[in-house]
Amino acid sequence: MEKIIDENIQGQPLILDQNKQNQRKLFIESYGCQMNFSDSEIVASILSKEGFNTTQNLEDADLVLVNTCSIREKAEQTVRKRLEKYNAVKRINPKMKVGVLGCMAERLKSKFLEEEKIVDLVVGPDAYKDLPNLIEEVDAGRNAVNVVLSKEETYGDIAPVRLQSNGVSAFVSITRGCDNMCTFCVVPFTRGRERSRDPQSILKEIDELVQQNYKEITLLGQNVDSYLWYGGGLKKDFEKASDFQKATATDFAKLLDMVAQSYPKLRIRFSTSNPQDMTLDVIKIMAKHKNICKHIHLPIQSGSDRILKEMNRLHTRQEYIELVENIKEIIPECSITQDMIIGFPTETEEDHQDTLSLLKQIKYEHGYMYAYSERPGTLAERKLEDDVPEEIKKRRLAEVIALQREHCNYRHESLIGQTFEVLIEKESKKSNQHWSGRTTKNIVAIFPKEMYEIGDFVMVHIEDCTSATLLGKATGYSDNN
Repeated sequence: MEKIIDENIQGQPLILDQNKQNQRKLFIESYGCQMNFSDSEIVASILSKEGFNTTQNLEDADLVLVNTCSIREKAEQTVRKRLEKYNAVKRINPKMKVGVLGCMAERLKSKFLEEEKIVDLVVGPDAYKDLPNLIEEVDAGRNAVNVVLSKEETYGDIAPVRLQSNGVSAFVSITRGCDNMCTFCVVPFTRGRERSRDPQSILKEIDELVQQNYKEITLLGQNVDSYLWYGGGLKKDFEKASDFQKATATDFAKLLDMVAQSYPKLRIRFSTSNPQDMTLDVIKIMAKHKNICKHIHLPIQSGSDRILKEMNRLHTRQEYIELVENIKEIIPECSITQDMIIGFPTETEEDHQDTLSLLKQIKYEHGYMYAYSERPGTLAERKLEDDVPEEIKKRRLAEVIALQREHCNYRHESLIGQTFEVLIEKESKKSNQHWSGRTTKNIVAIFPKEMYEIGDFVMVHIEDCTSATLLGKATGYSDNN
């Protein structure tokens, strides 16, 4: 799975409007990707109808759930530390029940339930509708588990609750699962085969968000470019569809066009893209609509063709570069960000230099870079030896991070003196006198509050920058308010 992480949401408990009739309390945390965060909203919605109000206070909870990530070893270590914390509280409050959701569930169900006995409940990503039955089992004193993967479940009929934060931005899941068998990735084994939501259910969810005055949505999927609705079923079975289904199918470009036309005042983002699946049609739709943000997260993972082949990335370095060139030709102002895995098995110094040269050629606006960590169950774990020493991984990673930081500075400095529309999302972390928001290019801008409010679209003149943010002053409201 590609990097679709918002670093600000890691571990943040969901807080819902409280139903006075609900008598039980739920504490739920989410780690990893935005899909996990979105799934937690679905879970909280299901359980709100089962008598649970959410709480920020762990000690008050009757049920504690952690939505887990298996994409990197560090994420699993974080979840384990949280489970230790939950169980320490549970020893004081024996009535508390603890459950694990998400991508760690299937792989570690026996270890968690039987060997370590640190959870009461294990639920996979496709089994959240079974939570009421599973909780009944737990209430009866029995451990409960459902990690069965589904070929149909998209949760398109569940209205997700929304985190009570700014009421400005929301995630809308459009696909589940992944068919790309990248050798480093565990997602196809933890989230199953790729399937897409009915576009009408997506539009209905977006319409509800607009009615609630949300200003921005992110269409979300492990690989949004693969979105394909032809009446239901797995994407891999599309070739078996009828002629009518094929003729009337909705792909991602059509969905994006549909959403942008239906809600011209709504900012639209999407994540994450796979280079092999992004089409010129999608890029042209982005150029066509002002309200589609001009930013593409386009993971590359390595600049070496040899390593890309080892990773089972179904594109070459040159194909990737040509895609970037097409994006820049059609949308010159579009920002491009990356994911990079450093120290993948068999990576040589020459491979590493290929990665550095790719970075220098493209000069990404931002990037997420990590040293390779072997994930149990992946093709790389079964077939490749993790043979790059840790000290070499660390050195190469440091070089990549330093170069990316240099390019962030370069990109941001080029924007000084320009004016951009910014959607105010929250107060700046460093100053309660400043607002924080993002440009259409997905770059954070900080500026004095003055008379503006969260949710306003304002024009901000950029006066300075850091490698992470733009600094400026608002010059007035944009015409999007």
